[in-house]
Amino acid sequence: MTYHPKSDFIAVMMERGFLADCTDYQGLDDALIAGVVPGYIGFDATAKSLHVGSLIQIMTLRWLQKTGHKPITLMGGGTTKVGDPSFRADERPLLTPAQIDDNIGGIKQVFAKYLEYGDGPSDALMINNAEWLDGLNYLDFLRDIGRHFSVNRMLAFESVKSRLDREQSLSFLEFNYMILQAYDFLELNRRYGCRVQFGGSDQWGNIVNGIDLTRRVLDHQIFGMTTPLLTTSDGKKMGKSADGAVWLNADMRSPYEFWQFWRNTTDADVGRFLKLYTELPVDECDRLGALEGAEINAAKIRLANEVTTLCHGAAAAAAAESTSHDVFEKGGVGDDLPTLSLSASDIGDGISIVQLIVKSGLAKSGKEAKRLISENGARLDDTPLTNAGLMIDAGALSSPIKLSAGKKRHALVQLSD
Repeated sequence: MTYHPKSDFIAVMMERGFLADCTDYQGLDDALIAGVVPGYIGFDATAKSLHVGSLIQIMTLRWLQKTGHKPITLMGGGTTKVGDPSFRADERPLLTPAQIDDNIGGIKQVFAKYLEYGDGPSDALMINNAEWLDGLNYLDFLRDIGRHFSVNRMLAFESVKSRLDREQSLSFLEFNYMILQAYDFLELNRRYGCRVQFGGSDQWGNIVNGIDLTRRVLDHQIFGMTTPLLTTSDGKKMGKSADGAVWLNADMRSPYEFWQFWRNTTDADVGRFLKLYTELPVDECDRLGALEGAEINAAKIRLANEVTTLCHGAAAAAAAESTSHDVFEKGGVGDDLPTLSLSASDIGDGISIVQLIVKSGLAKSGKEAKRLISENGARLDDTPLTNAGLMIDAGALSSPIKLSAGKKRHALVQLSD
């Protein structure tokens, strides 16, 4: 890419590695120079929290606001009832309206950490697409919107073609999703003056659909910009770890575990992640990312502290670093470790060590916990566990015990009052 942007926003996107593609660099650049540009990203409410895989999108909106423009976070209260089929091998389970509203409530907590909401020119808006989708008249929608879509073209989209090529069912409900997403862009432009949609590069086809529809119906010029689909240097999908999704809400992933995820970043990813997920100057990101040997660990701690501060606050980041220092360098028990509290009635005459490992989240099943023990991967108070039949009684929990799975995952088990 040899384009030289005039606007601060596109310059930041290019310099920090956010930019995969844009429908019209010059047109968007000119719009950003001319005044405040509202831009949106849609988030379907399929869970009570977003995970780290969505963080590149959230940071895109944060930079949009920091460079003087207006972010719109579009909650998919309507589209979640359908489900995005993009690059999925199967159909999403359908959620009830109550479940969707509950999930939106959880997701809102994340955005409040990254964006300033309000009534000012560059204050963020949170919109729910149920505002226009729930009241649609099906026949009117088919006549006014459906006529602009070619089924031949829709079948040619890679997200649809891949499902059909594998002879996997694609319901008519899911097939409609791309029309609804295009309609979202049209309505956001009509109601809120939204000029640009952001999304991962797998959303390119959906974004182009919205631009084309808005041009046909309203004759307005709008734009699309995509971010790269991130994987770690070892090929893993961003947002996943050995023990599941890395959620952004503290009640679904503790700040300590969140901090630890970033602290465990592969050496080769440190510089890139600093540019994408922190606001440190690019030169400093490059300097830290170029460190080698033991020095790169200091860069990883800086990365973990910066990202955790944005998501959970400076106090949570400091507590996580302190706990990590206690656990890893002193061999002690940190104050901020994930904690399992059990009552005397939970324990009864005794509870097996295998159950404790599962209940504390260090293994997903008893079978996995037993394998961890047999492979010398489990420890009790830093002593290797060798007996999968070990029973723990209430007396053993008179003071908290520390369980470990491998070198990096730990939890406390304690007796509740």
